[in-house]
Amino acid sequence: MKKFTFHISKYLPLVLGAALLVSCEQDPIEGPAPAAALPALEAGSLNVSNYVSLGNSLTAGYTDNALFKASQQLSMPNMLAQKFSMIGGGSFSQPMMNDNNGGLLLAGTQIAAPRLFFNGAGPASLLSANPAALPTTDIVLNNPTGPFNNMGVPGAKSFHLLAPGYGNVANVALGLANPYFVRMASEPNASVLADAMAQSPTFFSLWIGNNDALGYATTGGDGSNPLTPVNGAPGVGFDGTYGALVATLTAGGAKGIVANVPYVTSIPHFTTVPHNPVPLDAATAAAVNAAYAPYNGGLQAAYQALQGTGLLTAEEVAKRQVSFSAGAGNAVVIIDESLTDLGAINPAFAGLPKYRQATAADLLVLPSSAIIGEVNMDNVAALMSVGASAAQAGQASVNGVSFPLADKWVLTPQEQAEIKTAIDAYNGIIKATAEAAGLAFFDANQFMQALATTGITDGKYKLTASLVTGGAFSLDGVHPTPRGYALISNLLMKTLDAKYGSNFEASGNLLDIGDYPTNFSPLMQ
Repeated sequence: MKKFTFHISKYLPLVLGAALLVSCEQDPIEGPAPAAALPALEAGSLNVSNYVSLGNSLTAGYTDNALFKASQQLSMPNMLAQKFSMIGGGSFSQPMMNDNNGGLLLAGTQIAAPRLFFNGAGPASLLSANPAALPTTDIVLNNPTGPFNNMGVPGAKSFHLLAPGYGNVANVALGLANPYFVRMASEPNASVLADAMAQSPTFFSLWIGNNDALGYATTGGDGSNPLTPVNGAPGVGFDGTYGALVATLTAGGAKGIVANVPYVTSIPHFTTVPHNPVPLDAATAAAVNAAYAPYNGGLQAAYQALQGTGLLTAEEVAKRQVSFSAGAGNAVVIIDESLTDLGAINPAFAGLPKYRQATAADLLVLPSSAIIGEVNMDNVAALMSVGASAAQAGQASVNGVSFPLADKWVLTPQEQAEIKTAIDAYNGIIKATAEAAGLAFFDANQFMQALATTGITDGKYKLTASLVTGGAFSLDGVHPTPRGYALISNLLMKTLDAKYGSNFEASGNLLDIGDYPTNFSPLMQ
């Protein structure tokens, strides 16, 4: 190709002359209008001189299944406090952990594990990449000194905020106290609410209630972590408890913002693991089907015996039949406590447990991904203790295949409906209480549903509820990433603008969520 060299100096006089001619014949071409100056940031009716945040792990800054220094620095309340400092906000103290490993010790014994990291395939323990990344935060030896503006306590339910002694280290082993609050409490018999009120907050945020439903959900609805009753006195029922919290927080004239509880079906902890992840070759499928043949046949026999009684329907019998095929896409076998207890009807049917294969309507909890298809060694030991060989016991103990998944690994549609009913009731109480007290209200439930369906765009970034790739949720599938917390912080500031007349959005003072990470390196110190 011929090379051309352009000498602009040769043509400059002609260009200038043409420009002069044009300038005589038409109006000058206007350049782009300068951008309108943004208004100055205004507080409106907000007094954030002493901001105190109350809540659970979402307030504390928990992410990747742990609390650690970097996550606390990027907590939602700390992000808000940095913006509040521009309109008269004071300092914001947090009960900082000792390291970026996460986890807790009780007199040298580990009671909470280090954080997760992404190993290229999925969430993994930090210790698998760095065996030396052990917890160094001991709740007996090195607690920080308060008071703390961030009163977010991981694991706290609504009624825990009222409970004296929730930070008493002597009660931790009994399950009556919270190790994170042990680090924060002003004295052993203090309550979270009392320590918050001792600071005389002028503004507060309250995001509580998630664990009142989430504890039940993350344990598969097995009953080991029950739903908080909707009705009851403060410290017992959600309505009495929430009313007491807000009445106390607003008694001195403080303004605040509250947030409600998302549905569990919106978060990847319950939506990531498919119901049918089991691949089998033809020989294995045939062997498993042979093992379930007595169960399937027993169901048919029970149905024939109970025909006309209405105690066992043909639909339930069909739902309980277990069948595997060669190839991918086999559904796991689960225990469903809602199925008919045939042994209670007739002792002859006592050998027919409540088994069925999962469907798309079931939600498997995220930790089940680590055990599906693995051999359940407890069941192996139990079978060998009654005479089975090691090989026989192993074949009969494959989680989700020959050994059904226990209730704690799956939320059935009935359990999901139970949880939704509770959350709807909690959210009705939260909104009504906020309106009666004149507080700002953030619909976290609607926000999470939008993340799970369409995704949410903020600036140049679109976040979704997909695990790892969506950007909003950390590796535990429950808690946001720092970028997710930044998005929530922006939505909270927009809510404050609408309620109290501030102008974080109009003045250009929202966060750039791209400044906040979606993951942490396993090498972070």
